[in-house]
Amino acid sequence: MVDAAAGKRLAAEHALRLVEPGMVLGLGSGSTAKIFVELLAQRVAAGLAVRGVPTSRQTRDQAAALGIPLIGFDSVDELDLCVDGADEVDPQLRLLKGGGGALLHEKIVAAAARVFVVVVDATKLVPSLGGFPLPVEVIPFGWQRVARTLAALGGAPTLRRDGAGVPFVTDEGNHILDCRFGRIGAPEGLALRLCGIPGVVEHGLFLGMAHRVIVGAADGVRELVRPGQAPLTSV
Repeated sequence: MVDAAAGKRLAAEHALRLVEPGMVLGLGSGSTAKIFVELLAQRVAAGLAVRGVPTSRQTRDQAAALGIPLIGFDSVDELDLCVDGADEVDPQLRLLKGGGGALLHEKIVAAAARVFVVVVDATKLVPSLGGFPLPVEVIPFGWQRVARTLAALGGAPTLRRDGAGVPFVTDEGNHILDCRFGRIGAPEGLALRLCGIPGVVEHGLFLGMAHRVIVGAADGVRELVRPGQAPLTSV
């Protein structure tokens, strides 16, 4: 039996097969992306020439410490590949992300990539999104009013706090409201409503963005792909 940690590693190892010399890579955040960065660093140390665009300070620090060459996001028009994790993936490859607090940068970088690959263990596959609280990034000014608006939508928002009990601050200096909507029957509709709330910077619904989802599970690795994307050979 493959546990979640082993499943993440299997998925990250499989995603590494998509990396080719000369690529500009979006480097995601979170536990599975961290494993991918570690594996990528081993390839770089062996001579692989790539450049990375990190999606968070944490990823930037990790990649730099491991010797992966990094460039600023504004120095490129397009990325070849972005590899990141997810908190939930539904059968339509819609994602719920942001448990690590880097959803804004993650979405910007993923949107700039020709191919966006998501690496997860099998526990992240769900029939519908919403079991995991939906992160909504908001500016500090007036966040209480935004929270009331989200509550009126049925989101039951909670201000995210760090281990010391103070409000969590994103890399852009914002707060995060974790919203428990329960089962989200119409993610596209909810996304539109969230984007229309003054004070909301971004939300954790990544819809129509993932090209491939690589799943590490007890029976090996499998790929879920969008139409037009050829899967890798099974391992």
